[in-house]
Amino acid sequence: MIDFLQRLGARTLERMSNLGRASIMWATALWGLPRRGDYALLIRQIYSIGVLSLVIIVLSGFSIGAVIALQFYTQLARFGAEDAVGLGLALVLLRELGPVVTGLLFAGRAGSAITAEIGLMKSTEQLSIMEMMGVDPLRRIVAPRLWAGLLCMPLLTAIFNVVAIYGGMVVAVEWLGADPGGFWSGMQDAVELWEDLGKGTIKSVVFALVITWIAVFQGYDTVPTAEGIGRATTRTVVMSSVMVLALDFILTLGMYGDFE
Repeated sequence: MIDFLQRLGARTLERMSNLGRASIMWATALWGLPRRGDYALLIRQIYSIGVLSLVIIVLSGFSIGAVIALQFYTQLARFGAEDAVGLGLALVLLRELGPVVTGLLFAGRAGSAITAEIGLMKSTEQLSIMEMMGVDPLRRIVAPRLWAGLLCMPLLTAIFNVVAIYGGMVVAVEWLGADPGGFWSGMQDAVELWEDLGKGTIKSVVFALVITWIAVFQGYDTVPTAEGIGRATTRTVVMSSVMVLALDFILTLGMYGDFE
């Protein structure tokens, strides 16, 4: 029993130490940008993290929007409420599926790439060489990726929502024959700027912060071997996905959980 408690205490202290180091690294890196000479690094990371993720975001958005519209139309047609397809599609996407699915895709594509890239730099001692040359790796390597993730994730979420709504419109209106006026008017009348679009954007910013934080720390703290980089990349995807789903519940409960 004593051995178990000792191992549990040591593991807890290790986790708390990692959280503290990650917090210090995150705060230091965010404080280091933007500066005048670092915009080129930031733009390069925006391209790598955001632009190169557009294909999977667009394809996934169109497919998910089409499937949701098909399911909604099938069920609502039983009650003669086909005009509510657009409203239901918009609310589900803006409040929940848009930020969550984009976060999961962002973690799988951009988060894993960030971890692998930083881990490779560590294994080839590029980070150590920067420190020997007087260059701060947190400012040169970590900070541009953190800021790029914070900027790109909300934009990718907006693109996902737009494409998904278009995909739903194609299925509901063009294929299944729903009334286009009812599809768009129900959406325009019920969707609110802050309650739906604003709170969904807040979710995407929080997810971006957590995903990029996990990705850069796992890469920066990885064991500099091929096996270590592989494990760090896996941890990034798993931890980011779990955190996105857990934070979505917490944020949704705080934003929409007023049942009085």
